Amino acid sequence: MATALGARIAVRDCLRIRRGEKVLVVTDQQRLKIGMAFFEAAAEVGAKPLLVVMQPLLRHGEEPPAQVARLMREADVVLAPTTRSLTHTKARLEATLAGARIASMPRITEDMLRRGGLLADYREVKKLTLRVARVLDRDENVRITTKRGTDLSFSISGRRAHADTGIMHKRGDFGNLPAGEAFIAPVEGSANGVVVVDGPVPEVEDRDIVIEFKNGVARRIEGSRKLVSMLRAAGKNARWLAEFGIGTNPKARLSSNVLESEKVLGTCHIALGDN
Repeated sequence: MATALGARIAVRDCLRIRRGEKVLVVTDQQRLKIGMAFFEAAAEVGAKPLLVVMQPLLRHGEEPPAQVARLMREADVVLAPTTRSLTHTKARLEATLAGARIASMPRITEDMLRRGGLLADYREVKKLTLRVARVLDRDENVRITTKRGTDLSFSISGRRAHADTGIMHKRGDFGNLPAGEAFIAPVEGSANGVVVVDGPVPEVEDRDIVIEFKNGVARRIEGSRKLVSMLRAAGKNARWLAEFGIGTNPKARLSSNVLESEKVLGTCHIALGDN
């Protein structure tokens, strides 16, 4: 595919890739065209891009091949448009600690390179995201209510918010693209109430899922046998409330793809499992 606008924004604005920098594009067979778009955008600014194509990993968080992990540690910048997420891997963490600027883009689509959240003004996204993060930092409790029936309360006392701004200019900076959310880990055991999920759930097609929390754990889940099965397979700690996030990207679109949907301005989301 021709170099798309979203790839140029990622390279020039979000990561500020410079002439001569070692840029690693990690992709897989299902995202090869997207990987090529980032490769071409990096070459346009005079960087030294290298494209590595893996077989698609089987699950999010699975470690990439050892050769890929080594190349990630040696790069100045890593762009990862992949089918399964490299975010929560040892390879990504070690590359971050080695100083690489990394943009993780699990399940990114060709459409996202042409419209939607990736085309946002990330200077403005950064400003809003930092404002929301500061609010979370100074507050101690959260209550979420909706007309559909959500009424969930939990503590964030002593916890620090994270700002996924889309601006990754410093050594060791890391985030998603599209970006735009402020998120925080609720205090374990503090969540009580009900969530009515009226947006997308990763790899689950069901809608209007009802989750009841008691002392931080999702004790009852209705409306999705697949979600229950996924949590059972993930182990005994999979039902803990692990994250609360607020979307801050005015260009992001609500769809079945959570990479972009969780960034939509005016929405919030939760995650279950390991925080």
